[in-house]
Amino acid sequence: MPSSSIEVRDLRYRYPGEHHDALTGLSLSVSAGERVAVLGPNGSGKTTFVMHLNGLLSMQSGEIAIGDTSVTEDHLREIRRRVGAVFQDADDQLFMTTVREDVAFGPANLGVTGDELNALVEQTLARVGASGYADRNPHHLSGGEKRRVAIATVLSMNPDVLILDEPTSGLDPAGRRELIDLLAGLDQTQLIVTHDLPLALQLCERSVIVSGGQVVADGATAELLADEALLAQHRLELPLGFDPSRL
Repeated sequence: MPSSSIEVRDLRYRYPGEHHDALTGLSLSVSAGERVAVLGPNGSGKTTFVMHLNGLLSMQSGEIAIGDTSVTEDHLREIRRRVGAVFQDADDQLFMTTVREDVAFGPANLGVTGDELNALVEQTLARVGASGYADRNPHHLSGGEKRRVAIATVLSMNPDVLILDEPTSGLDPAGRRELIDLLAGLDQTQLIVTHDLPLALQLCERSVIVSGGQVVADGATAELLADEALLAQHRLELPLGFDPSRL
C-alpha cells in the first residue's frame, strides 16, 4: 500500500476572535510508513494541527508537505485523497443508509463505478474485518463496528497517510484490542492523536508531545512514558499500576 512522509515547518494558527495562537510554530517530520502518536493535554493544539494536514483548516503561516506535494489551495483535491482522517466520533463520518454506500461514497466521487466499485467496497471491508456489513445500517452498529467502517470509508480512497483522532474513545476492551490489531496491520503512514498512553506504547515506537501549540518532546514512546516529570508537566498520566517497561 502507498505511504508518504509528512513535513511540517513552523506552523502557526489563530482562531478568529482569539487573542492567542493555537499553534505557535509547530514543526514535525514523519517518515513514510512511520506510525507516530501525538500526545498532549486538552487545548494543546493537537487537533488544530492535524486538521491542517488535509486542508480542513487553511494554513495561516508555515509550510506542510505530504510526500512531494505541498498542502496548498491548488493541491487540496489531491491532498484530501492522499490524507485520510478518521474522526473521534465515527457517526461524524457515517451518513448514508447502508455501510456499502458510506464506503463507496469517496471512490464514487472519483469516478469509480459498477463492478469495480462493488469489488473495492468488499475488499476494503474485508481489510478491516467488516465483511458482511455492507448492507447493514451503519447507525445500528456497535461502537467498535462503526469505528471499523469509518476506517473503511477512508481506506477506500487508498490514502498515503492516516490521521486518527482518539481512535479508542468509547470502545470496550475487546473492541480496543481489535482496533490495535487492525491499525498495526496497515502500511500507511499514521499519526494517532490519543490520550490513551498504553495504546501509544503498543502501536507507536515514536511519540511526540504537543503543548502550548508546539512539539515539546519527540522520542521513543517507551522513554517518554517512563519520564514521570515530563508527563506531569504536560498533564499526561498513565493508568494506575501501568508499567511501560513491561510492554
